[in-house]
Amino acid sequence: MTTTEPRTADEAPLVPARTATPHTETAPPAEARSSGRFLARAALVTAVLSVAGSVLGLVRDQALARLFGAGGETDAFLVAWTVPEFAATLLIEDGLAFALVPMFSLALARRARGATGDPVRALVASTLPRLALAFTAAGALVAVAAPVLVRALAPGLPDHALAVDCTRLTATCVVSFGLAGYCSAALRAHRRFLAPAAIYVAYNTGIIAVMFVLGGRWGVRSAAAGVAVGGVLMVAAQLPSLLRRLRRREGGVRAPVVADEAARPLALALFATVLLFALCRQSQVLIERFLASGLPSGAISHLNYAQKVAQIPMTLSLMLCTVTFPVVARALADGDTERARDRVERDVALAACLVLLGAATVVACAPQIVQLLFQRGAFTAADTAATAGVMRVYALGLLGQTVVGALARSYFSAGRASWYPLGAMAVGVVATAVAGASAVGPWGVGGIAAANAAGITVTAALLLAGMGPRSVPVRVRRVLGDLGRSVPAAAAATGAGALAADRVTGAGAAVSLLVGAATVGGVFAVLCLALGVRGPGSVLRTVRPVRSPSPHSVTQRHPHGRSRFRSRFRFPFRADR
Repeated sequence: MTTTEPRTADEAPLVPARTATPHTETAPPAEARSSGRFLARAALVTAVLSVAGSVLGLVRDQALARLFGAGGETDAFLVAWTVPEFAATLLIEDGLAFALVPMFSLALARRARGATGDPVRALVASTLPRLALAFTAAGALVAVAAPVLVRALAPGLPDHALAVDCTRLTATCVVSFGLAGYCSAALRAHRRFLAPAAIYVAYNTGIIAVMFVLGGRWGVRSAAAGVAVGGVLMVAAQLPSLLRRLRRREGGVRAPVVADEAARPLALALFATVLLFALCRQSQVLIERFLASGLPSGAISHLNYAQKVAQIPMTLSLMLCTVTFPVVARALADGDTERARDRVERDVALAACLVLLGAATVVACAPQIVQLLFQRGAFTAADTAATAGVMRVYALGLLGQTVVGALARSYFSAGRASWYPLGAMAVGVVATAVAGASAVGPWGVGGIAAANAAGITVTAALLLAGMGPRSVPVRVRRVLGDLGRSVPAAAAATGAGALAADRVTGAGAAVSLLVGAATVGGVFAVLCLALGVRGPGSVLRTVRPVRSPSPHSVTQRHPHGRSRFRSRFRFPFRADR
């Protein structure tokens, strides 16, 4: 079956799985170039829309700071903000996607082999109603239990009633985020990235609009109402694209499906491990706000603003992993372990390189960044100094955050339950809690941020050490070699950027930031070239398309075209109903 070259990142067709042959099949050069160009275009589309979403997120935070400052009212809203933060991690970014993308990848692989009926539509029919019911029940539970939840999250919060009102408004996002996450996972498995990448543009637009329209009348409650509106817009941005994909029946040669490949009952262990891992990862925010609630008013706000800005480099660095996660899952569904391993190694190398560049810029130019973004209206110079100090400490954990985000996908890309990531994350959370409780007294919010960085770094080290039989068998020494060359380059670039920014402080924050960021980028680029760090060109240039694995590869084909992966995989929902 021939494929045409995709014209846009959102219209690229899936390369169908090929029937295994007794000899090794090598991908044609034209097909390899097409696959590489597709990933480059998809990454570019995702990057542009991710940047747009991040910019609107900054505008949202700027509006929040300008309208409501960094006092007790904002602290109350940020406690309620815990609900959408958890919902985004569990239902959009990590949890649900880790489970659903492999499921849809397997259904697409079965469809390409000519399975009876349409496995993709059957999967949607059997999963979406159940999950929608679960989302609705969870959202209602959060709304009812809001007083207890607020008391548990921030026992020292002065305005408890305001936080409860905001929490009940944000509880609606459990339903909307769940549906948005489902649409995103399905579309990404189909290698459609435009609509999923646009969801945070729609989300932040809704929050900003509602804050400016209702802020004078409702106060900070308008921000919580904006969360509810933004969640609905996230679903609306993706639904038309998903419906088009479900109406279309992909062409392919019909082939008999063996009984062992039939759909199997729900694998609750898979969803349990994925959701518990994501919940455990996001619980670091609970620890931070619990410890900060006993500090002077505004501490939670300083932590929030610092974290939002500091995490922008991590979000952008993981965009390639978001694009390639369906590629890894499909490779494992087709039994091509070698291709999955190469892809994960390249993703970690590139993501680490990008996040270290961003972290170096944040550390070198933190005061200038905060001053330009937030210092206006009710946000004072003292707030700028406090936020910049916390942001610099947060940046120390960005590499760990990125490695965790990249490697966690590989643990779940085979569609099997894996308890090891949860254990590694639990160890990191315990480290965060112990270190935070010890450091909050002498160092305040800076100690909380340092504990966060230490805990996530511990988790990253454990996940990297556990790669192998539990996950995609990456070559750990090679990954460590890439990281070992990038970190010194980032450290040197940070020092050079900070010195350059300080030299022109009198010219204003904008000029100082521009000079510092340019110095960081130039020094980092030169040192990366000198040290042989793999850059974006080398990563994307060597992408290989979907192909049948060699009989001598790590994961071999079994009779009837089934791989060991498929024989172990329990299809999460019955698709034959």
